[in-house]
Amino acid sequence: MAVLTDFGVKIIDNALEVLRKRYLKKDEEGNPVETPDEMFWRVAENIAQADAIYGKESEVYQSTERFYEMMRKFEFLPNSPTLMNAGRDLQQLSACFVLFLEDSMESIFETLKYAALIHKSGGGTGFSFSRLRPKNDRVGSTHGVSSGPVSFMTVFDQATEAIKQGGTRRGANMGNLRVDHPDVLDFITCKASGEKITNFNISVTVTDKFMEALQNGGKYDLINPRTKKVENHLDAREVWNLMAENAWLNGDPGVVFIDRVNQLHPASNVGEIEATNPCGEQPLLPYESCNLGSINLNRFVKNGGVDYDHLSETIELATHFLDNIIDMNRYPIYQIEEITKKNRKIGLGVMGFTDLLALLQIPYNSDKAVQLGEEIMKFVWEGAVEASQKLAEERGSYPNFQGSQWEKRGLKRMRNACVTTIAPTGTIAMIANNCSSGIEPFFALCYEKHVMDGAHLLYVNEYFEEESKRREFYSEDLLRKIAQTGSIQEFQEIPKDVRRLFVTSGDISVEWHVRMQAAFQKYSDSAVSKTINLPNSATVEDVKKAFMLAYELGCKGITVYRDGSRQFQVLTKGGPKESEEPGESLESKEGSRVPRTRPQCTQGFTEKVKTGDGTMYITINEDERGLCEIFTTIGKAGGTAAAQTEAISRLVSLALRSGIDIRSLIKQLKGISGPTPVWDDGDLILSVPDAIAKALERYLERRKVPDLFHETVLTEEGSKLNGGEEERKLLWQNRGNICPDCGSIMFLQEDCFTCHHCGFSRCS
Repeated sequence: MAVLTDFGVKIIDNALEVLRKRYLKKDEEGNPVETPDEMFWRVAENIAQADAIYGKESEVYQSTERFYEMMRKFEFLPNSPTLMNAGRDLQQLSACFVLFLEDSMESIFETLKYAALIHKSGGGTGFSFSRLRPKNDRVGSTHGVSSGPVSFMTVFDQATEAIKQGGTRRGANMGNLRVDHPDVLDFITCKASGEKITNFNISVTVTDKFMEALQNGGKYDLINPRTKKVENHLDAREVWNLMAENAWLNGDPGVVFIDRVNQLHPASNVGEIEATNPCGEQPLLPYESCNLGSINLNRFVKNGGVDYDHLSETIELATHFLDNIIDMNRYPIYQIEEITKKNRKIGLGVMGFTDLLALLQIPYNSDKAVQLGEEIMKFVWEGAVEASQKLAEERGSYPNFQGSQWEKRGLKRMRNACVTTIAPTGTIAMIANNCSSGIEPFFALCYEKHVMDGAHLLYVNEYFEEESKRREFYSEDLLRKIAQTGSIQEFQEIPKDVRRLFVTSGDISVEWHVRMQAAFQKYSDSAVSKTINLPNSATVEDVKKAFMLAYELGCKGITVYRDGSRQFQVLTKGGPKESEEPGESLESKEGSRVPRTRPQCTQGFTEKVKTGDGTMYITINEDERGLCEIFTTIGKAGGTAAAQTEAISRLVSLALRSGIDIRSLIKQLKGISGPTPVWDDGDLILSVPDAIAKALERYLERRKVPDLFHETVLTEEGSKLNGGEEERKLLWQNRGNICPDCGSIMFLQEDCFTCHHCGFSRCS
């Protein structure tokens, strides 16, 4: 369904819900107090004020109207912090930041403070940990030894866990480490368990020397960043294999070809890039920030082709808009403001590319699509460069222009050191009526969503729906069958040419994914955020081929994702199997997790625990499938302590029957402090939640619940699995990535988990 806005443009229900929940101004009770029209005007009016700084006071209102018109028609949208914060008290408008870490405790914790401020304001942070001395290296001031980069990443991760960005966005980080750092093997495997460093994406920054050693089958040097001396040697192929194995396991690490990044960096005269932002599309100098915006290509189709005249006008206006943001931004720390204004980087990109292909009847996995992608991005880049030069004539070049790559190419002026990038657009694409995200293919053509009254709402790709009606094969029954997988490739009743046109990410080979990324990279000053999707059946060799193809085709980096491989499984497609009874499935693929039914009879034990609120009795019960519920009794029935404890017990029981790992529940409850901690049999009990967590820990010890990564276990089918790859496969394939806000299942695109129902995102 959709509604008409005040300006006559339709906004679908899903887009309205995202706007109301995350973007519109709210009163003290959390109710929206502005309409989408008013939001766009608020942003346009605020960003246009920068014109007055350059003596264009008389043009401020005209710019406001033009910016407003561009956004309200969904032709262009800036990154989320700009939509959320422009014209409001926070006024922090950038999404991407890279901070600087030197090899000292003072620098590490000063940077941690800066990261907290950025996360609080709605941004994401990238770091290079490559300057930190390796573990067990000498620390002169204390005569001790260093704990190494990975240990400090854990500290940053825990700090991020405690911060929810601006009330609407959660902290996201990128950790980078050079391939020649002595701790590189620990770094590559630091996320293998799925339980640690969960607020980080990680990427190995790979050098040309490493790639030469890889291609020659030789070893390369590991260099201690403190002494600058060679400390050891590693076989390049073994390290490459380890990177691929871990990326196969859960998508991390990605790879950044760091020498290529620096060779192609337009502002290479200023310094060396060591790190990227959380999704990798912005390699930035220390303390740099960048504001991003995307043109919605599905609004630029005319007479069966691309409307380049209209697109040209929008590119110029969007470049003006993004340059204004730099002056209107309120920066979290002065170092960021200083370097950002000296380089004035902007990131103009696109979304709705796959919508455009559908409108033009071009399959994503085709030479024609790759050629069109390159053609469009070249047009965007050339238009943005021209617009930046025009702005420089009026406002001056960016301060670090002299000696830049632009000057060496013969340009006399540039307003912005970088002008183009392909950024994640998960949430702003939803606002733009669910246009396709970035340059990603369609993820699913049909899927279902559970709603509170038990009904199933069917969501269908609008272009596929139109085609199915036009070709007269549309039916509700067919759509619900398609929703089981999201793909139409196995449906012979659908015409072959339609199946060829409407391919999804899982239908497309790795080669086409990488070729498309490379096509857009050619004209992106910064980089390209894209997920290279692999089927669950893909092998480690497939990952290695994807990595190498990205290097050979000129990409600056690459991230792969094998379906079903992360701790938080990506399952937006599909529904319950026909053989499953309602309520029995641990995971309902329509978009929510359904608990298994409680049996009539359970068995367990009861434990007495002393707490600050009185003695608590906790009963832990099992059914035939394992731990299924807890009951707690404390104080008088009807009392506050009893009510709160019962609520915790009910929620824990619901989570257990929904397949949530018990260790995850313990992690959330353990350590919560209350006003009256007490000692119980030599154990400090901080609160009722802490007591419940510790009782569950003792349950694990009594029952010897197996660790799937290190112990031999039996599957439900009774087959024996030995420690290693098979256990990991079993673990990863049976977990769900559930949105913490609405309970729907999220999916990964552009290296960013996003909920398509409420707009929650795990990245910036």
